Amino acid sequence: MSVELWTILIVGISFVGYLYIGWQSRVKVSSDFFVAGRGVPSIANGAATAADWMSAASFISMAGIISFAGYDGSVYLLGWTGGYVLLALLLAPYLRKFGKYTVPDFVGDRYYSNAARLVAVFAAIFISMTYVAGQMRGVGIVFSRFLQVDVNTGVLIGMVIVAFFSVLGGMKGITWTQVAQYGVLIFAYLIPAIAISMVLTGNPIPQLAFTFSDIVDKLNQVHIDLGFKAYTEPFATQSQLDVLFTTIALMVGTAGLPHILIRFYTVPDVRSARYSAGWALLFIAILYTTAPALSSFARYNLINTLHNQTIEQIQSLDWAQKWEKTKLLKFDDKNNDGRIQLTPDKATNELDIDKDIIVLSTPEVANLAPWVIALVAAGGLAAALSTASGLLLVISSAVAHDVYYRIINPQASEELRVMVGRIMIGFAIAIAGYFGVNPPGFVAQVVAFAFGLAAASFFPIIVLGIFDKRTNREGAIAGLLTGLGFTAFYIIGVKFGGMQPWFFGVSPEGIGTLGMLINFVVTLIVSRLTPPPPLEIQEMVESLRSPDGELPVEASH
Repeated sequence: MSVELWTILIVGISFVGYLYIGWQSRVKVSSDFFVAGRGVPSIANGAATAADWMSAASFISMAGIISFAGYDGSVYLLGWTGGYVLLALLLAPYLRKFGKYTVPDFVGDRYYSNAARLVAVFAAIFISMTYVAGQMRGVGIVFSRFLQVDVNTGVLIGMVIVAFFSVLGGMKGITWTQVAQYGVLIFAYLIPAIAISMVLTGNPIPQLAFTFSDIVDKLNQVHIDLGFKAYTEPFATQSQLDVLFTTIALMVGTAGLPHILIRFYTVPDVRSARYSAGWALLFIAILYTTAPALSSFARYNLINTLHNQTIEQIQSLDWAQKWEKTKLLKFDDKNNDGRIQLTPDKATNELDIDKDIIVLSTPEVANLAPWVIALVAAGGLAAALSTASGLLLVISSAVAHDVYYRIINPQASEELRVMVGRIMIGFAIAIAGYFGVNPPGFVAQVVAFAFGLAAASFFPIIVLGIFDKRTNREGAIAGLLTGLGFTAFYIIGVKFGGMQPWFFGVSPEGIGTLGMLINFVVTLIVSRLTPPPPLEIQEMVESLRSPDGELPVEASH
């Protein structure tokens, strides 16, 4: 069968599975809709968290970033996995013990302030919309390449699938769908990596092949021969300070992302929350330790396949023609010698490869079986859809629970709260679909917003809310606004306003670290200069940190 037929078959089977799980998981009560009834086993929640986290960016883009950046791309591996260590140690068990539904819920109750709750709601919605627009566009790109349909049609198909299991099952449906999606995406990532590892090195374990074979040495030599810096040369694209700041921003940003934090409300108890974080880190590590190997294999294959080849030879490659139609792979014979050369100089470079096609094109470049190519497409869709569904629930719960129920109508019935939640998911899907069909020019850049704002907003406020009973409402609001404001100003100025990175050359991707520090300092200073929190809030914080402590009645459900 052709790649297209295999893709239709494998993607079709996986989509039927997602729809079946969504139908079987339909719910009627708010606890099931918002936190899956707090009954998700640790290992299942770990798999769901991993799928929620490993979005289209992890599955499709991360290996591409590492493939192009080499050593410096390791900041994403360190930051995105290190964030789960912070989650397991500092946040997850305490958030679960606090017993609320959402992160804004924690902020509003811990800081006894609806103003703080609303600031947290704004941050959660902005971060989530930033992410979900990119996920929907990723769905469209995968459909466009592998099913030969219009990108916009692909986005609409993705919207329908996500809407079905999100609206019907809420967090319960999303959780069990994400467990299935993790299985799809991890096999889709590992199978081509193992096959290519065996072909290039004779070792079927990508991690060992990457470490102990000569493939990296060969790639280094190819880079040097073409005029690039060695693939493994450190700090070739970023300064040491920027690497440090970016790694920290990714770590604390990961630990502050609302769609990840909300997952730890779905387990039965505090012990389960800790185990969930451990399982999630293990499941994520399987992919993240494979990514550097796949990145180097892919770059080596692409250079050997395309560099210095004649235009006729390249045009004879079916996969190259199809990717060229997507405009993510471009050839331009600038010197009219009939061959295509890859060079580090933009003026003479004749081969333009988009980072996002590295993982998706690798099985085709390596001449793997059509079913493997189709499996990768299904994995990319699973990664995008799993994260999109988690983000949509964050948006829904932020409005339906934190604004409507907690502020506007505290007397709302279970049925009304679930109905509002479903309506908000519908609105969020429509908005996400619009940005997937009509992406703003900065969609590829706004990842910096998500991590920067999460690092500069939620992480400090949650950490201080747990470990410093003296932190009060005034300090939290001042810290939130200052951290958010500074980080947004820097990112917008550098990304879109032509401003130079004036803080020692730190990039927008790393400036969230400084925003986090500003938040911590402002929160602590303002809290010490203003009245302490009410006694019951201080007692609640003490109980929150005590292994045997019980929360006061007003702080629990």
